[in-house]
Amino acid sequence: MENTRIDRRGFLRNLGALSAFGLASRLDLLNLVAAAEAQSSTDYKALVCVFMFGGNDGNNTIIPIDTAGYGQYAAVRTSASGINLPQASLLPITPINVGTPFGLHPALGELQALFNQKRMAVLANVGTLVQPISKAQYAAGIRPDSLYSHSDQQAQWQSSVSNTASATGWGGRIADRVASQNAATGFPVITSLDGTVLFATGASTAPLAIPATGSFALAGYSSSAISTARLAAVQQLLAESSGSAFVGGMNKIGAQALKLSTTVNPILTSANSTVAPLFANLKTSTADQFFQVAKLIEARAATGTKRQIFFVQLGSFDTHGDQINRQQNLFAELSPALKAFYDATVSLGVASQVTTFTLSDFGRTFQPASGGGTDHAWGNHHFIIGGAVQGGSFYGQYPQLVLAGPNDAESEGRWLPTTAVDQYGATLASWFGVAPTDLGAVFPNLGKFPTSNLGFMG
Repeated sequence: MENTRIDRRGFLRNLGALSAFGLASRLDLLNLVAAAEAQSSTDYKALVCVFMFGGNDGNNTIIPIDTAGYGQYAAVRTSASGINLPQASLLPITPINVGTPFGLHPALGELQALFNQKRMAVLANVGTLVQPISKAQYAAGIRPDSLYSHSDQQAQWQSSVSNTASATGWGGRIADRVASQNAATGFPVITSLDGTVLFATGASTAPLAIPATGSFALAGYSSSAISTARLAAVQQLLAESSGSAFVGGMNKIGAQALKLSTTVNPILTSANSTVAPLFANLKTSTADQFFQVAKLIEARAATGTKRQIFFVQLGSFDTHGDQINRQQNLFAELSPALKAFYDATVSLGVASQVTTFTLSDFGRTFQPASGGGTDHAWGNHHFIIGGAVQGGSFYGQYPQLVLAGPNDAESEGRWLPTTAVDQYGATLASWFGVAPTDLGAVFPNLGKFPTSNLGFMG
């Protein structure tokens, strides 16, 4: 079933990105770089969402390493469980606002450096919620719809709506509110590296979908009369109305892609990117996606954008078995890519204008499953990275690692979230420039929670 989901998502990604495009470039690549360097960055901001599909295990991502805290961890995740991380292998961090030390997963060395440089913060135990919740309320059935379902929780994390289906995502709804800032050129606020995802879909705006590597132009079209007629036919088909919202959305993105290809293609295919050396030794899909994002930020003068949102993805976190090896490999891909991208923003002079943050389906059970894995759970820990981040600190409340304890929804270590995705997103949206009066439209349930700003952004 998981392979079916990945194949379908891959198909949509390629379709939405029009990845076979190959139109002739019409922009001077050297001028793109020069123009970007000349542009003032003071009125530019970008959000970069990194979605870890499958449900990352936060309990092996950030672990207490004081004697009592690690003792609670090792009492459940024993050396015989198949998912124990030895205390000595963990990368120590000391949050400046917490009295005890923690350790990051051994493959997150680059993130340890960013945390120690106060360029990364941790948001602990955040999840989908319909309201603040207690164990008694959970037992009474007050909880998000289809709580432990991959597809439903992916949708809820991306929409911030947990009690009904939503046709738009919170990234798209942010784009709706700030689109006027890109009005001079009409360049889309959102760019997706994963096709037509819900997060990037707005009520009045649509994402630009680009491939993780390669060009962004329509192949097989030249200046001949036949090619011109063929292109006109494609444009006519894309302009046809449809009773299907899905088909209509795809048509809109396809038409937008054709229009934008002569601007975007030279940026993505340029050999003159100043940040290319930062990604030269990272031969992974995640690094490729971040390099594409970095090139679009580098060319912000050419695209005329003042606000941009990007969606990047990494899959296969559904670790029901062999979690130690699988999470190791995934983090070994993610951590260097995140650091290279942060370094790219420093190089481009926009580190304080670009904020990267992680999302995932849900956390995983603290109680190990058979086969060296874990099952679907709820509250999870996430990273926020950037020059404007109040880093070196933890936000939210780290749970007590006790089965059936005060933070466990049941008895297997499914943590009751103490912070809502609505609050997480609203904090980012406020920094991005969404007016306080618009936050309720972007996050419909925000008013049910005690604060709309968690304080991790400067």
